[in-house]
Amino acid sequence: MAEDEQKINQLQLLEQNIQNLSLQRQQFQAQLIEIENALKELETTTEAYKIISNIMVLTKKEDLTKELKQRKEVTEIRIKNFEKQEEQLRSKAKDLQKEILSSMKKEKNG
Repeated sequence: MAEDEQKINQLQLLEQNIQNLSLQRQQFQAQLIEIENALKELETTTEAYKIISNIMVLTKKEDLTKELKQRKEVTEIRIKNFEKQEEQLRSKAKDLQKEILSSMKKEKNG
């Protein structure tokens, strides 16, 4: 019985980790949308400004586009990593859940 409780606690921890990863992934997805919107805006403008601390500075459109594309690439990689981690944790949680259910059925029948 103590082993089952330990597995249940593990399962709860896994589910908390899945939730945390999901929230972080969502934050990066929101950043990705902002970056994509900024890139679209840059296509239609001749001048570009970059915010540094609390001031806006005129910058080369090409430099800002390059920087945003790099940030987009890094953000996409991070999102994929979060998705992989979530998938791995979901798989572990599913396996653990099966173990717990199997163990409980044995105790009930045995």
